[in-house]
Amino acid sequence: MKIICVGLNYRKHAAEMKRPLPAEPMIFLKPDSAILKKNKPFFIPDFSDDVQYEAEIVLRISRLGKGIAPGYAERYYDALTVGIDFTARDLQHKFSQAGHPWELSKTFDGSAPLGTFLPKERFSDPAAITFTLEVNGEVRQEGSTSDLIFGFDSIISYVSRYYTLKTGDLIFTGTPSGVGPVHKGDNLVARLGGETVLDFFAR
Repeated sequence: MKIICVGLNYRKHAAEMKRPLPAEPMIFLKPDSAILKKNKPFFIPDFSDDVQYEAEIVLRISRLGKGIAPGYAERYYDALTVGIDFTARDLQHKFSQAGHPWELSKTFDGSAPLGTFLPKERFSDPAAITFTLEVNGEVRQEGSTSDLIFGFDSIISYVSRYYTLKTGDLIFTGTPSGVGPVHKGDNLVARLGGETVLDFFAR
């Protein structure tokens, strides 16, 4: 199983990170050891002093595909949820400033809590799906797929130029603005289309 992630895919998030808008999807991978399921707690790693949450809609790939045209891409996923791309922001800045790859800041164990999947048929318009992340009962992130720089079909098509997509692969589609630090004891709750799909604590 591959966990494929898209960086800087919301305009306001690019602005808050003070980064230019990408001309193509920015892709990186997480290992399967990053996944946290069934609302298990997230243990903040001791190698970072600034781990931040990034809530994202996640697509579940449902069939084998390579070189997929955008017009056919919607056939290749069957369900959606919200996941968290936890990022060790201090490490990311350090690696970036040195001109080094920053994967270690995003790919550590447990860095991808994953919610309960909902069938895509529940969402009549994939370009108008809303989601939120609450931390301790306060909404910190609100997103809509209408604000994506690269929509689901574009992402699937682009990724399939480089990787063969297989059943069970996951695509994290990018985070909206409002990212911030997570602290021990925080309760993170994600909702997709108003339905709670993820509810866990940081330890």
